[in-house]
Amino acid sequence: MSRVLVLYYSSYGHVRALADAEAEGARSVPGTQVDVRRVPETVPEDIRQNAGYIADDTPVAIPADLENYDAIILGTPTRFGMMAGQMKTFLDQAGGLWARNALVGKVGAVFASTGSQHGGHEATLLTTQVPLQHFGMLVVGMPYTFAGQTTANEIIGGAPYGAGTIAGADGSRLPSETDLAGARFQGAHVAGIAARLAGTYLTEEAA
Repeated sequence: MSRVLVLYYSSYGHVRALADAEAEGARSVPGTQVDVRRVPETVPEDIRQNAGYIADDTPVAIPADLENYDAIILGTPTRFGMMAGQMKTFLDQAGGLWARNALVGKVGAVFASTGSQHGGHEATLLTTQVPLQHFGMLVVGMPYTFAGQTTANEIIGGAPYGAGTIAGADGSRLPSETDLAGARFQGAHVAGIAARLAGTYLTEEAA
């Protein structure tokens, strides 16, 4: 059995919806255990309420949890073309794992939500992959076998670098079925690769 962690930060629910879809896709791969967790909030409660942030009862992860998984899928909103500060703060606390090479060889992937089509969507996906490579992880995107990302009939999120959605400047646009399908595809894609790697390791150990 391989273990997949879907770890996200969400202010208004768009990334959380994608996280649920990623988890659904990962669970479709036989023999896969999937956990959905969020990173801790760093914004004071009064500011959260004034900004209309959603309440979220998803269990909170700690950096030490990461080494317990075969694959980690990170979800973040875009903040000025980069990952949200909450996600960066969480990853910045994983230096001990980096020092022990605890994440080397694990599968990593990224998905994101952005306010506009040109608001740093692909930049966020790409730059969020960078720390995963520093950890020594095997970075997985969203290949064009998910044909939904090539459509020009609607606004869609995502790219070959990962699934995603476009929330609109006011956050009123919810993830479309194509966006959610992309997230489910990516979740299954990551889980499938993790399962194959885990199977290889078991075979080598048995030999």
